[in-house]
Amino acid sequence: MEAGITTAEYAVGTAAGAGFAGLLYTLLTGAFGNQLLERLFKHVMGLLGIG
Repeated sequence: MEAGITTAEYAVGTAAGAGFAGLLYTLLTGAFGNQLLERLFKHVMGLLGIG
């Protein structure tokens, strides 16, 4: 009985992880992701004294 519960918990965790990965992919490949990466790049370049 416990083995079935453990398997179900892994299944739920895997599904949640896949859903979260899909959400991150959607956010980062859209306009929001482009803006985020651009701001991050500019910030890092400013910290290095290059930008």
